[in-house]
Amino acid sequence: MASTPQESWNGRKKRGVPEGLWIQCPTCNATVYKKTVDEALNTCPECNHHFYVPTQTRIKQLLDEGSFEEWFSELSPCDPLEFEDKKPYKERLIEEQKKTGLKEACVAGRGYMRGRPLILAITDSSFIMGSMGSVVGEKLTRAIEKATEMNLPVIIVSGSGGGARMHEGIISLMQMGKVSAALSRFHKAKGLFISVLTNPTMGGVAASFASLGDVTLAEPNALVGFAGPRVVSETIKEKLPDGFQTSEFLMEHGFVDRIVTRQKLRSEIAKIIDYCVFQ
Repeated sequence: MASTPQESWNGRKKRGVPEGLWIQCPTCNATVYKKTVDEALNTCPECNHHFYVPTQTRIKQLLDEGSFEEWFSELSPCDPLEFEDKKPYKERLIEEQKKTGLKEACVAGRGYMRGRPLILAITDSSFIMGSMGSVVGEKLTRAIEKATEMNLPVIIVSGSGGGARMHEGIISLMQMGKVSAALSRFHKAKGLFISVLTNPTMGGVAASFASLGDVTLAEPNALVGFAGPRVVSETIKEKLPDGFQTSEFLMEHGFVDRIVTRQKLRSEIAKIIDYCVFQ
């Protein structure tokens, strides 16, 4: 809403409503108080729509306060193909880093969830749609390998609408196999991998590590799939079922183990770790 002062009947300037106090829910169209949304872990108090959550907020929501130790933060993306579309890839990376405060689309490290040690990795859709470049793949692979070495559970929260990053070509596509291979070794070592699907989880991320969880959880109404619904519909020339590629649709067809609201996600993951690791 505009915050420009307006003239009142007595000539004094009225103060407008400051921007950012209210936001509109894209699902129910309700105008809701942002503080209320924040207190509900970035969900709509009217319809429980799950808004986008930045990486640092997600870490605070899931882990014990101050327990997260970020790993591999020194890794920086490069431009092996000298790729250029509307702008050079190097410039795009700098812009994305300034806009998001992230060096790349993935943050990984060790933390504690209700006292339980674990490895947490998050992909963030705000950074080139959370697409999977060489640094994202390397961070995930190293995190999984450290979890194998330390015998700790791995939690990966996926938020990628970009799949493999075209700016890095085949190097980006290779990360799908690299991360999947690391998970295979982790599985052979009897490790627990909990995959959390958020909106959106698409493309090469959905086609690789995000679908390989020992337990796969999803937030409500998250878009999950390889190609988007419009592309699929136009390709097969058929109308798609209602709710196609939502987390609810995937659960109905056996691709997701449980849909968990954000308010319950931390406790549900802790329960799964207790059951699978400490039994």
